[in-house]
Amino acid sequence: MNKIFKVFFLFVVMFAMNGFANAQTVKIAHVNTNEVMNAMPERTKAEKNLENYYNELQDQLKVMYTEYQTKLQEYQANAETMSNLVKQSKEKELVDIESRITAFQANAESEFENKRAELLAPLLEKIQNAINTVGKEKGYTYILDVATGAAVYIGTDAVDVTKDVKAKLGIK
Repeated sequence: MNKIFKVFFLFVVMFAMNGFANAQTVKIAHVNTNEVMNAMPERTKAEKNLENYYNELQDQLKVMYTEYQTKLQEYQANAETMSNLVKQSKEKELVDIESRITAFQANAESEFENKRAELLAPLLEKIQNAINTVGKEKGYTYILDVATGAAVYIGTDAVDVTKDVKAKLGIK
């Protein structure tokens, strides 16, 4: 409901600025890019690829964790009979494995987000191109995305008041 109010308010403001001041016809439309994305068949393939990538990362993490658990159990079972030098070496090895696991988790999260962006970028570009085409064909001045509350298409006849606002604020 809040997004609908924002879109309506934006429509009223733009109509007042453009319609009254310039006697210009402003055509505003809206689109729900989430709905479009969810309806795209390519999204299913991208999600499957993303799921497979996630599973690969999880499998690698499990291998590392299993190695850690095995070495920890070995250390705990033999700690009493180990010399101090061997004990220190095994403790350092455990700390190193813990560090590798922590670093891998952090890198995996980052890589997962990069992979998501890589897989979704073509779909988002395809949606944006379709929005641009519809906007031009139908003669819209603005198309607003109700999923994000942002203007996703601004026609060539749209009025940009950025300079006027800067001037009011005394900004060059």
